[in-house]
Amino acid sequence: MDRMTNLNDLLERMIDGDVRSLAKLLTAVENDVDGMDAVLKRLKMDIPTPVIGITGPPGAGKSSLVNALLEVWTKDLGLKVAVLAIDPSSPFNLGALLGDRLRMADHFLNDKVFIRSMASRGALGGLAHKVIEAVDVLKNAGFDRIVVETVGVGQSEIEIAGLADTTVLVLVPESGDDVQAIKSGIMEIGDVFVVNKADRHGADTFYKNILNALHQRKPSKWNPPVMKTISTRNIGITELIQQLDLHANQYEVNPKKIRLMTEKAWKLIAEKRMKNVHKSDLQDRILKQMKNQNFNLYSFVSQYDYNNKQT
Repeated sequence: MDRMTNLNDLLERMIDGDVRSLAKLLTAVENDVDGMDAVLKRLKMDIPTPVIGITGPPGAGKSSLVNALLEVWTKDLGLKVAVLAIDPSSPFNLGALLGDRLRMADHFLNDKVFIRSMASRGALGGLAHKVIEAVDVLKNAGFDRIVVETVGVGQSEIEIAGLADTTVLVLVPESGDDVQAIKSGIMEIGDVFVVNKADRHGADTFYKNILNALHQRKPSKWNPPVMKTISTRNIGITELIQQLDLHANQYEVNPKKIRLMTEKAWKLIAEKRMKNVHKSDLQDRILKQMKNQNFNLYSFVSQYDYNNKQT
C-alpha cells in the first residue's frame, strides 16, 4: 500500500470515528508528509463546528479553565470535544512538552475528549505552524466543539483571532499592572473576557477596569461579555458556556466569518511560499553576496528564488 492510499484510508477511518487514525493523520499534518496536501483537499469546509480559542498571559489558568469546560460539555451536555494544546517546543527535539496534557489528566479516560499537544516550534503568536490544517482535520472527525489553547506569550497571541470563531481572553487580577493589561493589544481580540481566579484580592476592581476598557472599543453587533470564573471550583463555567453558545449562534451572520477565512488563506499561502526558505541557506548566500561591493539587500531579496533557493 503506497503512502497516498494509506493516508486516504486513514481519512476514511477517521471519518468513521477511529481515534487512532485521527491521531496518525494529525501527525502526518504536523510533519508535512508527502501526499498530505491531496488529503487536505478532500476535507469538507462547511462543517459548522465552533472553534474556540483560549488565550491569555501565563498563569491565568487557561488549562484549568479548559478542564472545567470539558467537565460540563462532556458530562452534563454529552458533547464530544477536541483540544489542541499548543506547547512551547522542547529545545532538544522540537517536540511538545506535553504540559497541558498533564494538567488535563482528569479527562484521559473520557471517551468524549480528544487531547492533542502540538509544538509551537518557535512559531510567533502562540500557535503551531500546522494548527490551521489540524483544526480542519478535527472538524471532519465529528467533534461538537474544538478548543485551541495557545502558548501564554502575551501580546503576540493576537494570531489566535485569525483562527478561532470565538476568542476567549483569560485574565487574572494579579496578571500585572491593570492599566498595562487593559491597554495591551490583546484586549482588541477578545469575543469573551474571563476574569479567572475571581475569588482573589482585587478581582472586582480588575473586572470593572476591563468593562471600562471595552467601552472604548469600536461598536459592533457583538458586545463582548466579561465573565467571572473560579475554574478550579467550576464556578461561572455554565454561564461562560452560555456566552460561547450565544456568540457561536450569531457568528453565522457575522462579517468576521469571511475575514477569518481570508486570514486563514493568507497564512496558508505565506507558509507555502516560505516553505523552502531557511535561515541557514539565507545566511550562506548573504555571506557569499556580501563579498561583492555592490551588494544590496533589497536586490538580493527581489532576486531570491523561493523554489530553488538561488539568487
